[in-house]
Amino acid sequence: MTDSVFTRIIRREIPAAIVFEDEQVIAFMDAGQVNPGHVLVATRRQVETFMELDETQAAHLFAVAHRVARAVQAAYQPEGMTLLQTNKPAGWQTVPHVHVHVVPRYANDGADLVWPRKDPPLAELQALAARIRL
Repeated sequence: MTDSVFTRIIRREIPAAIVFEDEQVIAFMDAGQVNPGHVLVATRRQVETFMELDETQAAHLFAVAHRVARAVQAAYQPEGMTLLQTNKPAGWQTVPHVHVHVVPRYANDGADLVWPRKDPPLAELQALAARIRL
């Protein structure tokens, strides 16, 4: 796998505005700020998708995202907050390195998440659930 831009940030080959790091994750300002305070929380080890993490790694990633979200809330007082984690290009992932977007949001800020609602009947929802029931 080719090194991602995030791996290059972790190795300090590319400058970044880092807000937190530990042995497992790094959090830094997204260069393409949706709104001021938009932070990315990424694993230090380059792994493409969330499903490749074990449960402990996934929990730590989101624990840090939670801490960052609280800090963003305190610093910027946004009207809302979007946490977004995507996987593979069909899932909107643009960097092949696991990360969570922490995005402060405001009414009419121009950011939008749109997908078509299918609204299947309950029987179909139950059949879909049966395929993944844990």
